[in-house]
Amino acid sequence: MTNLLVRGLDEATLARLKARAKAHQRSLQGEAKLILEAAAETMTVLEARQRARDWQAHWGDKVFPDSTADIRADRQR
Repeated sequence: MTNLLVRGLDEATLARLKARAKAHQRSLQGEAKLILEAAAETMTVLEARQRARDWQAHWGDKVFPDSTADIRADRQR
């Protein structure tokens, strides 16, 4: 497992992280690790754009019908 050192962290930020860790009953390291892992799993803007291009290439020029009327009718039931 690799280690990560964060230098120059603002005291206020550190205090908020400590409070967050305490609220979640985790160590500061555990809380920071969880935050970093969640951030790393989030899709980047470039990845989202590529996924949109992939879908556009997959569906091509296919036009989908407007489902607004169907949704409204379903809600009125």
